[in-house]
Amino acid sequence: MSISASKIRFQKVTLLTIIILFVLILAGGVVRSSGSGMGCPDWPKCFGRYIPPTSSADLPKDYKQKYVDLRLAKNQRFAKTLDVFGYSDLAKRIREDKSILLPEEFNAEKTWTEYINRLIGAISGVFLFLSAVYAFSYWSSSKRIALLSLFNFVLVGFQAWLGSIVVSTNLVSWIVTVHMLLALAILAILIYTYHRAKVLGNNKLNTGMLVYIITWLALLASIFQIAFGTEVRDQIDAVAAHFQGGYRNNWISSVGEIFTQHRDMAVLVLVLNVMLYALIRKNFARHSVHQQLMSFTFLMIMLQIVTGILLSYWALPPAAQASHIVLASLIFGAQFYLLLNLYKPVSVRGISR
Repeated sequence: MSISASKIRFQKVTLLTIIILFVLILAGGVVRSSGSGMGCPDWPKCFGRYIPPTSSADLPKDYKQKYVDLRLAKNQRFAKTLDVFGYSDLAKRIREDKSILLPEEFNAEKTWTEYINRLIGAISGVFLFLSAVYAFSYWSSSKRIALLSLFNFVLVGFQAWLGSIVVSTNLVSWIVTVHMLLALAILAILIYTYHRAKVLGNNKLNTGMLVYIITWLALLASIFQIAFGTEVRDQIDAVAAHFQGGYRNNWISSVGEIFTQHRDMAVLVLVLNVMLYALIRKNFARHSVHQQLMSFTFLMIMLQIVTGILLSYWALPPAAQASHIVLASLIFGAQFYLLLNLYKPVSVRGISR
Protein backbone atom coordinates (compact mmCIF):
# COMPACT_ATOMS: atom_id res chain seq x y z
CA MET A 1 0.00 0.00 0.00
CA SER A 2 1.23 3.48 -0.82
CA ILE A 3 1.91 5.97 1.93
CA SER A 4 -0.25 9.11 2.17
CA ALA A 5 1.10 12.63 1.58
CA SER A 6 0.48 13.59 5.22
CA LYS A 7 2.54 10.62 6.43
CA ILE A 8 5.35 11.54 4.06
CA ARG A 9 5.23 15.09 5.49
CA PHE A 10 5.49 13.68 9.01
CA GLN A 11 8.57 11.65 8.15
CA LYS A 12 10.27 14.57 6.35
CA VAL A 13 9.42 17.10 9.06
CA THR A 14 10.52 14.74 11.84
CA LEU A 15 13.83 13.99 10.12
CA LEU A 16 14.43 17.72 9.62
CA THR A 17 13.55 18.33 13.27
CA ILE A 18 16.15 15.76 14.33
CA ILE A 19 18.78 17.61 12.28
CA ILE A 20 17.72 20.98 13.74
CA LEU A 21 17.95 19.54 17.25
CA PHE A 22 21.58 18.53 16.64
CA VAL A 23 22.23 22.08 15.40
CA LEU A 24 20.60 23.37 18.59
CA ILE A 25 22.88 21.17 20.70
CA LEU A 26 25.84 22.62 18.79
CA ALA A 27 24.56 26.14 19.42
CA GLY A 28 24.17 25.32 23.11
CA GLY A 29 27.74 24.02 23.16
CA VAL A 30 28.98 27.26 21.61
CA VAL A 31 27.04 29.25 24.22
CA ARG A 32 28.52 27.22 27.07
CA SER A 33 32.09 27.18 25.76
CA SER A 34 32.08 30.92 25.09
CA GLY A 35 30.55 31.76 28.47
CA SER A 36 27.53 33.36 26.79
CA GLY A 37 24.86 31.67 28.89
CA MET A 38 24.05 34.93 30.66
CA GLY A 39 24.34 37.00 27.47
CA CYS A 40 20.59 37.56 27.75
CA PRO A 41 19.70 38.10 31.43
CA ASP A 42 15.95 37.64 30.87
CA TRP A 43 13.73 35.14 29.05
CA PRO A 44 12.06 34.76 26.55
CA LYS A 45 13.06 38.27 25.46
CA CYS A 46 16.65 39.48 25.53
CA PHE A 47 17.13 42.69 27.51
CA GLY A 48 13.39 43.17 27.21
CA ARG A 49 13.51 43.07 23.40
CA TYR A 50 12.70 40.62 20.66
CA ILE A 51 15.87 41.79 18.89
CA PRO A 52 18.64 42.52 21.42
CA PRO A 53 20.74 45.70 21.48
CA THR A 54 24.22 45.96 20.02
CA SER A 55 25.56 48.48 22.51
CA SER A 56 25.17 49.21 26.22
CA ALA A 57 24.26 52.76 25.19
CA ASP A 58 20.89 51.33 24.07
CA LEU A 59 20.14 50.17 27.62
CA PRO A 60 18.93 52.20 30.62
CA LYS A 61 21.52 53.06 33.24
CA ASP A 62 19.87 50.85 35.86
CA TYR A 63 19.61 47.77 33.60
CA LYS A 64 21.96 45.69 35.76
CA GLN A 65 19.90 46.02 38.95
CA LYS A 66 16.65 45.63 37.02
CA TYR A 67 17.57 42.18 35.75
CA VAL A 68 19.05 41.11 39.07
CA ASP A 69 15.69 41.96 40.69
CA LEU A 70 13.78 40.04 38.00
CA ARG A 71 16.02 36.97 38.43
CA LEU A 72 15.67 37.13 42.19
CA ALA A 73 11.86 37.23 41.95
CA LYS A 74 11.77 34.28 39.52
CA ASN A 75 14.12 32.26 41.72
CA GLN A 76 11.91 32.86 44.74
CA ARG A 77 8.92 31.48 42.80
CA PHE A 78 10.99 28.50 41.65
CA ALA A 79 12.17 27.83 45.21
CA LYS A 80 8.54 27.81 46.39
CA THR A 81 7.72 25.24 43.69
CA LEU A 82 10.62 23.06 44.88
CA ASP A 83 9.30 23.32 48.45
CA VAL A 84 5.89 22.07 47.31
CA PHE A 85 7.48 18.97 45.74
CA GLY A 86 9.61 18.29 48.80
CA TYR A 87 12.98 19.56 47.51
CA SER A 88 13.53 21.94 50.42
CA ASP A 89 17.32 21.59 50.41
CA LEU A 90 17.55 22.62 46.77
CA ALA A 91 15.13 25.48 47.40
CA LYS A 92 17.30 26.67 50.29
CA ARG A 93 20.46 26.54 48.13
CA ILE A 94 18.81 28.65 45.44
CA ARG A 95 17.53 31.19 47.97
CA GLU A 96 20.98 31.48 49.53
CA ASP A 97 22.93 31.58 46.25
CA LYS A 98 24.60 34.99 46.27
CA SER A 99 25.86 34.62 42.69
CA ILE A 100 22.45 35.57 41.30
CA LEU A 101 22.84 38.98 42.96
CA LEU A 102 25.89 39.74 40.84
CA PRO A 103 24.93 41.90 37.84
CA GLU A 104 25.99 40.88 34.34
CA GLU A 105 27.97 43.31 32.23
CA PHE A 106 26.58 43.82 28.73
CA ASN A 107 28.68 42.08 26.07
CA ALA A 108 27.33 42.33 22.53
CA GLU A 109 29.13 39.20 21.30
CA LYS A 110 27.83 37.05 24.15
CA THR A 111 24.35 38.54 23.88
CA TRP A 112 24.04 37.71 20.19
CA THR A 113 25.56 34.25 20.68
CA GLU A 114 22.85 33.44 23.22
CA TYR A 115 20.19 35.14 21.08
CA ILE A 116 21.05 32.99 18.04
CA ASN A 117 20.87 29.92 20.28
CA ARG A 118 17.37 30.96 21.33
CA LEU A 119 16.32 31.57 17.72
CA ILE A 120 17.39 28.04 16.78
CA GLY A 121 15.50 26.79 19.83
CA ALA A 122 12.37 28.62 18.66
CA ILE A 123 12.71 27.13 15.18
CA SER A 124 13.05 23.64 16.66
CA GLY A 125 9.89 24.30 18.68
CA VAL A 126 7.97 25.21 15.50
CA PHE A 127 9.12 22.02 13.77
CA LEU A 128 8.25 19.92 16.82
CA PHE A 129 4.76 21.42 16.66
CA LEU A 130 4.45 20.55 12.97
CA SER A 131 5.71 17.05 13.69
CA ALA A 132 3.02 16.66 16.37
CA VAL A 133 0.32 17.89 13.97
CA TYR A 134 1.34 15.61 11.10
CA ALA A 135 1.74 12.66 13.50
CA PHE A 136 -2.03 12.38 13.78
CA SER A 137 -2.10 11.06 10.21
CA TYR A 138 -0.89 7.83 11.86
CA TRP A 139 -3.72 7.76 14.42
CA SER A 140 -5.50 4.81 12.80
CA SER A 141 -2.33 2.72 12.33
CA SER A 142 -0.18 3.75 15.33
CA LYS A 143 -1.62 5.91 18.10
CA ARG A 144 1.78 5.69 19.78
CA ILE A 145 3.36 7.91 17.10
CA ALA A 146 0.71 10.59 17.57
CA LEU A 147 0.72 10.51 21.38
CA LEU A 148 4.52 10.49 21.68
CA SER A 149 4.83 13.37 19.20
CA LEU A 150 2.28 15.37 21.17
CA PHE A 151 4.07 14.55 24.43
CA ASN A 152 7.37 15.62 22.86
CA PHE A 153 5.91 19.02 21.98
CA VAL A 154 4.76 19.44 25.59
CA LEU A 155 8.19 18.29 26.77
CA VAL A 156 9.96 20.89 24.65
CA GLY A 157 7.72 23.53 26.25
CA PHE A 158 8.92 22.33 29.65
CA GLN A 159 12.49 22.39 28.30
CA ALA A 160 12.02 26.02 27.28
CA TRP A 161 10.75 26.88 30.76
CA LEU A 162 13.70 25.05 32.29
CA GLY A 163 15.95 27.11 30.03
CA SER A 164 14.53 30.22 31.65
CA ILE A 165 15.37 28.74 35.06
CA VAL A 166 18.93 28.04 33.82
CA VAL A 167 19.23 31.76 33.10
CA SER A 168 17.57 33.01 36.27
CA THR A 169 19.62 30.73 38.55
CA ASN A 170 22.84 31.88 36.89
CA LEU A 171 23.56 28.43 35.40
CA VAL A 172 23.12 26.33 38.57
CA SER A 173 24.93 23.08 37.78
CA TRP A 174 22.26 20.44 38.37
CA ILE A 175 19.69 22.38 36.32
CA VAL A 176 22.13 22.56 33.39
CA THR A 177 22.60 18.77 33.60
CA VAL A 178 18.85 18.13 33.63
CA HIS A 179 18.49 20.54 30.71
CA MET A 180 20.97 18.47 28.67
CA LEU A 181 19.41 15.12 29.57
CA LEU A 182 15.98 16.43 28.59
CA ALA A 183 17.40 17.41 25.21
CA LEU A 184 18.52 13.79 24.76
CA ALA A 185 15.04 12.56 25.75
CA ILE A 186 13.42 14.84 23.15
CA LEU A 187 15.92 13.61 20.56
CA ALA A 188 15.22 9.96 21.45
CA ILE A 189 11.45 10.40 21.07
CA LEU A 190 11.94 12.05 17.67
CA ILE A 191 14.18 9.22 16.48
CA TYR A 192 11.75 6.60 17.81
CA THR A 193 8.67 8.10 16.13
CA TYR A 194 10.57 8.58 12.86
CA HIS A 195 11.73 4.96 12.88
CA ARG A 196 8.33 3.59 13.84
CA ALA A 197 6.68 5.59 11.05
CA LYS A 198 9.05 4.05 8.51
CA VAL A 199 8.58 0.45 9.69
CA LEU A 200 5.03 0.14 10.94
CA GLY A 201 3.99 -3.30 12.11
CA ASN A 202 4.69 -5.91 14.73
CA ASN A 203 8.44 -6.00 15.33
CA LYS A 204 10.52 -8.96 16.42
CA LEU A 205 14.10 -8.97 17.74
CA ASN A 206 16.31 -9.70 14.73
CA THR A 207 19.47 -10.81 16.53
CA GLY A 208 20.78 -12.60 19.57
CA MET A 209 20.14 -11.34 23.09
CA LEU A 210 23.86 -10.60 23.61
CA VAL A 211 23.87 -7.96 20.84
CA TYR A 212 20.73 -6.43 22.33
CA ILE A 213 22.20 -6.27 25.84
CA ILE A 214 25.56 -4.82 24.73
CA THR A 215 23.74 -2.18 22.64
CA TRP A 216 21.73 -1.14 25.69
CA LEU A 217 24.87 -1.03 27.85
CA ALA A 218 26.70 1.08 25.26
CA LEU A 219 23.74 3.46 25.07
CA LEU A 220 23.49 3.80 28.86
CA ALA A 221 27.26 4.34 29.11
CA SER A 222 26.98 7.18 26.61
CA ILE A 223 24.21 8.80 28.65
CA PHE A 224 26.28 8.61 31.83
CA GLN A 225 29.28 9.92 29.92
CA ILE A 226 27.31 12.96 28.78
CA ALA A 227 26.02 13.55 32.32
CA PHE A 228 29.56 13.31 33.74
CA GLY A 229 30.77 15.65 31.00
CA THR A 230 28.16 18.22 31.99
CA GLU A 231 29.29 17.97 35.61
CA VAL A 232 32.94 18.39 34.51
CA ARG A 233 31.96 21.54 32.65
CA ASP A 234 30.20 22.85 35.78
CA GLN A 235 33.31 22.24 37.88
CA ILE A 236 35.47 23.94 35.26
CA ASP A 237 33.19 26.97 35.41
CA ALA A 238 33.68 27.08 39.18
CA VAL A 239 37.47 26.76 38.82
CA ALA A 240 37.52 29.45 36.11
CA ALA A 241 35.59 31.78 38.40
CA HIS A 242 38.04 31.05 41.22
CA PHE A 243 41.00 31.94 39.00
CA GLN A 244 39.02 34.89 37.56
CA GLY A 245 39.48 33.51 34.05
CA GLY A 246 43.26 33.19 34.36
CA TYR A 247 45.61 30.21 34.67
CA ARG A 248 43.62 28.34 32.01
CA ASN A 249 46.20 25.53 31.82
CA ASN A 250 45.45 24.64 35.46
CA TRP A 251 41.68 24.32 35.12
CA ILE A 252 41.57 20.61 34.26
CA SER A 253 43.99 19.61 37.03
CA SER A 254 41.87 21.56 39.53
CA VAL A 255 38.56 19.90 38.66
CA GLY A 256 39.11 16.81 40.79
CA GLU A 257 37.50 13.37 40.88
CA ILE A 258 34.64 14.09 38.46
CA PHE A 259 37.13 14.50 35.60
CA THR A 260 38.67 11.10 36.42
CA GLN A 261 35.19 9.53 36.39
CA HIS A 262 34.46 11.16 33.04
CA ARG A 263 37.71 9.84 31.58
CA ASP A 264 37.12 6.32 32.96
CA MET A 265 33.61 6.31 31.54
CA ALA A 266 35.09 7.25 28.15
CA VAL A 267 37.23 4.12 28.29
CA LEU A 268 34.15 2.03 29.13
CA VAL A 269 32.24 3.58 26.20
CA LEU A 270 35.09 2.67 23.86
CA VAL A 271 35.35 -0.93 25.16
CA LEU A 272 31.60 -1.53 24.91
CA ASN A 273 31.48 -0.19 21.37
CA VAL A 274 34.44 -2.35 20.30
CA MET A 275 32.53 -5.37 21.62
CA LEU A 276 29.35 -4.21 19.91
CA TYR A 277 31.12 -3.63 16.60
CA ALA A 278 32.50 -7.17 16.66
CA LEU A 279 29.03 -8.57 17.34
CA ILE A 280 27.42 -6.46 14.62
CA ARG A 281 30.02 -7.61 12.07
CA LYS A 282 29.32 -11.21 13.03
CA ASN A 283 25.52 -11.00 12.93
CA PHE A 284 24.74 -8.56 10.10
CA ALA A 285 25.71 -8.12 6.45
CA ARG A 286 28.53 -5.79 5.50
CA HIS A 287 26.32 -3.11 3.92
CA SER A 288 23.46 -3.40 6.40
CA VAL A 289 22.17 -0.34 8.23
CA HIS A 290 23.57 -1.90 11.44
CA GLN A 291 27.16 -1.91 10.16
CA GLN A 292 26.74 1.56 8.70
CA LEU A 293 25.53 2.88 12.05
CA MET A 294 28.43 1.21 13.89
CA SER A 295 30.95 2.64 11.44
CA PHE A 296 29.45 6.09 11.94
CA THR A 297 29.48 5.62 15.73
CA PHE A 298 33.14 4.61 15.69
CA LEU A 299 34.07 7.64 13.59
CA MET A 300 32.27 9.90 16.09
CA ILE A 301 34.01 8.17 19.02
CA MET A 302 37.44 8.66 17.43
CA LEU A 303 36.68 12.33 16.79
CA GLN A 304 35.43 12.69 20.35
CA ILE A 305 38.67 11.20 21.68
CA VAL A 306 40.59 13.75 19.62
CA THR A 307 38.52 16.65 21.00
CA GLY A 308 38.92 15.19 24.51
CA ILE A 309 42.71 15.24 24.11
CA LEU A 310 42.54 18.82 22.84
CA LEU A 311 40.44 19.80 25.86
CA SER A 312 42.79 18.09 28.31
CA TYR A 313 46.14 19.23 26.96
CA TRP A 314 45.42 22.43 25.04
CA ALA A 315 43.68 24.44 27.76
CA LEU A 316 40.07 23.81 26.76
CA PRO A 317 39.79 25.51 23.34
CA PRO A 318 36.13 26.65 22.88
CA ALA A 319 35.77 24.98 19.45
CA ALA A 320 36.76 21.62 20.95
CA GLN A 321 34.26 22.07 23.79
CA ALA A 322 31.34 22.66 21.41
CA SER A 323 32.44 19.79 19.14
CA HIS A 324 32.81 17.43 22.11
CA ILE A 325 29.17 17.70 23.20
CA VAL A 326 27.80 17.50 19.64
CA LEU A 327 29.85 14.36 18.95
CA ALA A 328 28.55 12.80 22.18
CA SER A 329 24.98 13.57 21.10
CA LEU A 330 25.59 12.06 17.65
CA ILE A 331 26.96 8.89 19.27
CA PHE A 332 23.84 8.68 21.46
CA GLY A 333 21.56 9.19 18.46
CA ALA A 334 23.33 6.56 16.34
CA GLN A 335 23.33 4.01 19.18
CA PHE A 336 19.64 4.56 19.86
CA TYR A 337 18.77 4.23 16.17
CA LEU A 338 20.85 1.02 16.06
CA LEU A 339 18.88 -0.33 19.01
CA LEU A 340 15.62 0.32 17.17
CA ASN A 341 16.94 -1.40 14.05
CA LEU A 342 17.69 -4.57 15.98
CA TYR A 343 13.97 -5.27 15.62
CA LYS A 344 12.72 -6.60 12.29
CA PRO A 345 9.19 -5.68 11.16
CA VAL A 346 7.04 -8.79 10.81
CA SER A 347 4.18 -7.09 9.01
CA VAL A 348 3.80 -3.67 7.43
CA ARG A 349 0.58 -1.69 7.13
CA GLY A 350 -0.03 1.53 5.27
CA ILE A 351 3.47 2.02 3.91
CA SER A 352 5.26 0.93 0.79
CA ARG A 353 8.47 -1.00 1.18
